[in-house]
Amino acid sequence: MHSVQQIAKDIVAREGGYVNDPDDPGGATNFGVTIHTMRRLGLDLDRDGDVDAADVRALSRTQAVDIFVQHYFEKPRINLLPVALQPSVFDMYVNAGGNAVKILQRLLGELLGPITVDGALGPNTAAAAHKAYDEGGSLFVDAYGIARRNYYFRLADRRAASRKYARTRAGGKGGWITRAEEFISPKFHMTDQEFSKRVESWT
Repeated sequence: MHSVQQIAKDIVAREGGYVNDPDDPGGATNFGVTIHTMRRLGLDLDRDGDVDAADVRALSRTQAVDIFVQHYFEKPRINLLPVALQPSVFDMYVNAGGNAVKILQRLLGELLGPITVDGALGPNTAAAAHKAYDEGGSLFVDAYGIARRNYYFRLADRRAASRKYARTRAGGKGGWITRAEEFISPKFHMTDQEFSKRVESWT
């Protein structure tokens, strides 16, 4: 497995540079780091007394990597999970915060029985994840990736403005779906026909 640092670099590369999409609740974002995160961390990079879009633009790739490692891997204790599962949960935590853990907890509940769904990665969730991985191996990692993909679909089902992140203008798989499938074995990727059928109700 790649080092945590390398995984974070891969996430930064996947996220891309500065964007400020009015349809994105995250607001101004650079390398995947949102203005809300920078405000929470007090990152006034231009030292003008506030944290605004100019500070987001000023964020460096190295700073983004450090933020992800410290606040999206170490702080939520993703290291407690099976090593093979860590990259997908880490990537999802950057994209969706505590929902990344809730997705895992719901999946564990379906596989192993009741478990608290609170978005906090503690010893009970970690133990259940290791048990599920011991029993299912790579299939469990795939199951988490598929649960991620379904999470994105449900978001787009509920919020029309988010559909552009799940489906391209040409009708193919959007960034959310291709991102989830980077962590799913190819045999479980949706075919173009399956994808089209899943989103045919979207206007």
